[in-house]
Amino acid sequence: MTVNIRITSSEQAQRLNKTAEKYPYDIRIHGRSGQADAKSMLGLMLLTIEDNVQLVVDDSIDTTDLRKDIEEFIAD
Repeated sequence: MTVNIRITSSEQAQRLNKTAEKYPYDIRIHGRSGQADAKSMLGLMLLTIEDNVQLVVDDSIDTTDLRKDIEEFIAD
């Protein structure tokens, strides 16, 4: 699963971090300057200044619950 997301504040980054920590699988955030583990608050803070970032999870994983939990971050 690859989803375009938008993180516009440190509060949103903290919420995304707490959401990612609930799941046992890897959740990555990819941006122009690199990638970070969504479970790493420092990594998220480094990528929040970018307009376009993507949340990436291995396609073999059922992400139905995760998609519901990240609805507020999904970019139009």
